[in-house]
Amino acid sequence: MKNHEIESMFTRVNSDVNGNPRFAIHFLNCEPDSWADYDLTLTKRYTRVCKLMNTIGGRKFHNKQYGGGIVFQSYNLADTWKHIERVRKENN
Repeated sequence: MKNHEIESMFTRVNSDVNGNPRFAIHFLNCEPDSWADYDLTLTKRYTRVCKLMNTIGGRKFHNKQYGGGIVFQSYNLADTWKHIERVRKENN
C-alpha cells in the first residue's frame, strides 16, 4: 500500500498529554476478514477488534465526533499499518 493510501485511512486527533501525535482509524479497517461475522452486533465486533488492537498499542477512541474508532500513538503511520496488517493476518 502506498503512503498516501495509508494516510487517508487515518484521522489526526489531538495529541496526548505528552505531546505525542495520535491517529484514529475506523475499526472495520482493522478487523480480520474472517471475523466479519454479521450475526454479531456492531458493538460486539467493535469490542473484539479493540481487544485485538490493544495487543499492539491501539486503544478504544472515546469521542462523539468519531464513532467506532481506534486510536494509535504514532510517528510513522506506515509502520503502524504494518503492525495492524500483521495482527490481522495472524488472526485470520
